[in-house]
Amino acid sequence: MNDETGSRQQLTRRSPGWAIVAALAFAGLSSAFMFTLVVPLQAELPELLNAPREDTTWVVTITLLVAAVATPISGRLGDMYGKRRVIMYLLAALILGSLVAALSTSILGVIIGRGLQGITTGVIPLGIAIMRDVLPPAKLGTAVAFMSATMGVGGAIGMPFAAFIAENYDWHALFWVSLGLGVVGAAAIWFVVPEDTLLSPGRLDLLGAFGLAVGLTGLLLYVSRGADWGWGSPWAIGSLTIGVIALLAWGAYQLRTRDPLVDLRVAARPAVLLTNLAAIGMGFALFGSNVSFPQLLEMPTETGVGFGLTMMEAALCIAPSGLIMMVLSPLSGQLERIFGPRPLFTIGTASIVVAYVFVLLWSTEVWHIVVANGIIGVGIAFSFAAMPMIIMRSVPNDETGVSNGLNALFRSVGTSSASAVMGGVLAAMSVDRDGHAMPTSEAFATCFWIAIAAAAVATALTFFIPRSTPDAERAAVPHRE
Repeated sequence: MNDETGSRQQLTRRSPGWAIVAALAFAGLSSAFMFTLVVPLQAELPELLNAPREDTTWVVTITLLVAAVATPISGRLGDMYGKRRVIMYLLAALILGSLVAALSTSILGVIIGRGLQGITTGVIPLGIAIMRDVLPPAKLGTAVAFMSATMGVGGAIGMPFAAFIAENYDWHALFWVSLGLGVVGAAAIWFVVPEDTLLSPGRLDLLGAFGLAVGLTGLLLYVSRGADWGWGSPWAIGSLTIGVIALLAWGAYQLRTRDPLVDLRVAARPAVLLTNLAAIGMGFALFGSNVSFPQLLEMPTETGVGFGLTMMEAALCIAPSGLIMMVLSPLSGQLERIFGPRPLFTIGTASIVVAYVFVLLWSTEVWHIVVANGIIGVGIAFSFAAMPMIIMRSVPNDETGVSNGLNALFRSVGTSSASAVMGGVLAAMSVDRDGHAMPTSEAFATCFWIAIAAAAVATALTFFIPRSTPDAERAAVPHRE
């Protein structure tokens, strides 16, 4: 061992728990920021990249697709080779992707860069798994709640930040900022987070990884691009068919192979399965508000529906929900220790229902939208804190990385679905005003009803999640001095 390696390992061994949590949370915030990085630019991308709108949508779609495929794979790699090591590789992909996009003037380079940025999404579930390995049980719940909150905080706070840069600087500056975030996050992980001691030796199931990638790509292409292609078009039906067949074949193979990418028998445990299914609704609720609320706030007042806010003003109205998630993290951890994660999950999902019912009844003032989005922040904070704790109390220690990655995958399915469904509804229920298609009030009401249904199903599923026994909890969360 050389002096540099020895010094770094001594430093990481002395790192206090709060420093480890802070380093992981910063990396998580940076990865979550990638989802809303280009949201303020979506309307201007065709002009900026000199490309048709149907092509520029790939700047957003590619990130969602790569994130969904890469997250469970990176979780398995983390279990096998070390979660800290894999996080470093993911942040390296973020840095490289940001550099490629920052130096690009064509749509191809930006799409490639955005795809590389999508790989980094696995940082959050891997960070949660690291916390389980290195923190004592008394601190684990709060730390996990804090890390989970970064999924929503990164997007909510990142949106006004991205809007400010987009309005005042060249659009390439967004990618230079994301590059800087990746460098700082990688340095924090390198110097603060300790090396892994809990590994699950084995081989990477390359055939399983390929099958999962094909299946998810086909399914998510149908969800994210179906509205543009036409839901019954050959491209859409072909993508859906390939995705479903590939996932069925993948599942059958995973049950037969000795070293599967995902142990479906563990994933099929009632607590894990029901939590993951409910995660779809939570992902839908979170991204649904990111799609519908900014449009509602920015639409001209002459439409009788919108509030005529600027991009920056609308983003600032969305940002408080992220702050609420961050502030509630300690409370979420305390409630989880007192009542357990399942009741916390129920409260969180029910809060989402309340939020969308509120905005369905009252949406005539800007503060109505701000309040509704704040309630969504409460629901996401509680739900995202509860889900990883339910998962980790139900799986073996050496499968926390891939299991949390699978949970993140289900959330990604929800966010992708929300983007497609909400966007499709708003586009279909529009009227022409001075040459521009503007969604009607009925379009927004329909979106809110769909979100209510998704959150209500998630709430119902939480009641069927089995309660973990004290013996199971002690076995699942090993004591750390």
